[in-house]
Amino acid sequence: MSSKKLIFVSANRHTEPYPVYPLGISYLNSFLAIQMPSLEISIFDFLTGSNEEYIQLLKKTGPDYVCISLRNIDDVNIYRQESFIDQYKQIVNDTREYSGSVIIIGGAGFSIYPRLLFETLKPDFGIYGEGEISLYKLLNALENRQNFKNIDGLLYFERGKVAENRRDSYFNSPVLSLDHTLTDYYWKQSGMLNIQTKRGCPYNCIYCTYPLIEGHKVRTLDPDQIVKTLSDLYFTKKIDYVFFTDSIFNICNEFNLELADRLISADLKIHWGGYFNFTNLDRKLLERFRQAGLRHIEFGTESLSDTILKKYGKPFTVADILRISDLCNQLEINFAHFLILGGYGETNQTLDETFDNSKKIVKSVFFPFIGMRIYPGTRLHKIAVKEKVVKKDNPLLAPVYYVSKDIDLLSLKTRAKQTGKQWIFPDDNRTDIMVRMRQKNMKGPLWEYLVE
Repeated sequence: MSSKKLIFVSANRHTEPYPVYPLGISYLNSFLAIQMPSLEISIFDFLTGSNEEYIQLLKKTGPDYVCISLRNIDDVNIYRQESFIDQYKQIVNDTREYSGSVIIIGGAGFSIYPRLLFETLKPDFGIYGEGEISLYKLLNALENRQNFKNIDGLLYFERGKVAENRRDSYFNSPVLSLDHTLTDYYWKQSGMLNIQTKRGCPYNCIYCTYPLIEGHKVRTLDPDQIVKTLSDLYFTKKIDYVFFTDSIFNICNEFNLELADRLISADLKIHWGGYFNFTNLDRKLLERFRQAGLRHIEFGTESLSDTILKKYGKPFTVADILRISDLCNQLEINFAHFLILGGYGETNQTLDETFDNSKKIVKSVFFPFIGMRIYPGTRLHKIAVKEKVVKKDNPLLAPVYYVSKDIDLLSLKTRAKQTGKQWIFPDDNRTDIMVRMRQKNMKGPLWEYLVE
């Protein structure tokens, strides 16, 4: 491939609770830079640039390919329910109008609704799931006028209809070099950078989209490559706080211990956090992670009622939650609990259990979501159809929430306040506090400084 130009576009404009580095694009960019070194690649991020600047880039560059990554479909906030689809339509339309490029869309949001978003946005191609191999094969096929119809996860038009290929294979060895121009912005605005250590999720929570995006099969990434990326951030950019974006970090703990040992040996002095649940955790493991730099944990707790944990498909109990929370306090690891109030099976009695049990947890912050966003392909979707919460033919592109009819929604904030704990609801405006903290160069998730 010679003299060809490609633009990766991060379409995300959502900044709550903080701006998130466009990691998927960096993995794709890093892989193509090795496989197609003559391809001229540039990146445009809609969190750092405007529509007008994007149009100017299209005119100036004249790209052959534009790859647009859709991270979110909406804000997943029942109080606002802001959809991003119209923004994405505008980006695709501008790309059509101001360039003659082949348009390819992908990303986590696209992977939840591949066919529907393909029909809605009308790009030339779409790729759902992880994109490295599929995008490389597609570009290679287009450049050499070869058949692309057997590429995993590919969507395309054929005789006016959408063709969608299955995904039967997964990628085990992605490489990552972060864009240093973008890292400056995200380090300043977010206080940390994000990378993966593994892909896939083996669990079966009734509402979750991770298996749709990454698959159930867990693939651990190369620990040497992870340490190399972190070393580059630390020694080149002085970045010393990262977030591991794995669906759940504490799976494949043999690998996790190996990674921890590599981090300790590299002597990077980097702090890090990740999503954890309450299985596969003990003192010895947490001590090793802490020695390797673990600073904070975001627990996908969802409920403090055993009845509801079982309904949600969680593989742990309230006793596990209390035990691990206490252990984190003993080891001085900051942690927050992310909850769902009013989801499937919730009653005022189970809510009382959650609020009462929250009093037993010290030095934590509670972040409740209200109701469950219903996504196609999940068990919650089947439940919602059966209960006639949604119609079977509802595409669910516009946000729809499952909220239990057996609870008093209006009392949630009052009941949370009565616990005496730090509860932050989705509509609580803490922007001024966050801005002041960032201006003081505070790093990491700022809830660490709100712990009570």
